[in-house]
Amino acid sequence: MISAAAASFLRAGVEVIGIKHGYSALAEFDSSKPLIEGTDFIQLTHKVLARSRNTQGIIIGTSRANPGKHIKSPADLQDSKNTAPLRRVYEGLRSIEVDALISIGGDDTLKTANKFKLFQEQLAEGENILPIVHLPKTIDNDYHGIDFTFGFFTAVEFIASEIRNLIYDAEVTKAYFIAETMGRSAGWLSYGAAIAGEASLVISVEDIMADYLVSESHTDENEKLVTRQTMDMERVVNRIVKTMLAREAEGKEFGVIVLAEGLAEFLPYDYVKGVTRDDHGHLSISEVNLYEIFADAVAMAFKSETGRERKVKGLQLGYESRCAKPHAFDVMLGSQLGVGAFRALAEKNLNGVMVSVSGQLELHYEPFENLVDPDTLVTVVRYIEPTSDFHRLARFLETHVND
Repeated sequence: MISAAAASFLRAGVEVIGIKHGYSALAEFDSSKPLIEGTDFIQLTHKVLARSRNTQGIIIGTSRANPGKHIKSPADLQDSKNTAPLRRVYEGLRSIEVDALISIGGDDTLKTANKFKLFQEQLAEGENILPIVHLPKTIDNDYHGIDFTFGFFTAVEFIASEIRNLIYDAEVTKAYFIAETMGRSAGWLSYGAAIAGEASLVISVEDIMADYLVSESHTDENEKLVTRQTMDMERVVNRIVKTMLAREAEGKEFGVIVLAEGLAEFLPYDYVKGVTRDDHGHLSISEVNLYEIFADAVAMAFKSETGRERKVKGLQLGYESRCAKPHAFDVMLGSQLGVGAFRALAEKNLNGVMVSVSGQLELHYEPFENLVDPDTLVTVVRYIEPTSDFHRLARFLETHVND
């Protein structure tokens, strides 16, 4: 994606630089301390880009820095204190003579790109506008405006192969694995990996609804009473046990259960009390160990239901898939999206759009306002629709339970 975008501009005689580590250096930019080539940015030359379209790894790094974190609504754009980090990003880019910006990443990065565009609309007359185009790169596939995001199929194939390996291990040892996969906001990755990996059951945030939700009240860190909807742990765990018993009836004493990491947001308060959140407000999933919580609970519930022991082991899958060798479809998709960034900026003079494809990689451009809530400025998450054929496929292929 970076390779195709950069090569397109280089072919047109345009200099291309890569900003290292996301917005980290830009958000802290100080005019008295110029950005340093090699540390804060690099020149993306043909030599740097050689054979990079099929290469695994990271060219310019990444980060969770969020220069738009103080912008919660359009009104916040009128406050210079709130927009100060975005102002520093703008000035940092101008200091190295950037004329346009290509933003690459997931829904949080898209959210920041939109805020940067809106910030620039408030600039004084005479200040240059830097057009910004966003490329959807996330293995979570939770974007509106595009069917499948770059990285999704690579991650699905990688995790599915790990699930298939676990199934063989589970069969030999008559055990179950609770595999937690990435997928904070939606269950696309969990469902895709479960389908391709032949998992016994998959549960994601889309499944925590109706009877699987309960109301919980607790006192938070600020001694305020908070009421929220959480998952009914007992009911969810019992659903997994039912799958295990249904498989036993088929002569199978083993299996792999896939859980999306986003379920951590639905855990009762006692499980997440004291867990930190990042600049985007997301729970620090690595501090929760969802897979261990469920592995212990399932083992206990199975013994309570049957009077027998069953080995249930939890583990986390997916983070290693982010740097896996790209799937052929992702190479084609990423290449087209990268070229689309060039076409959007250099040929169509667009600003504030996400590059998308449909059909046989046909390019089109989605305005930010179609993808972001206008009041909260938060990216609108695309969930798996429970009535969709994608959802029904997973349910049809997994172990059938009369429930």
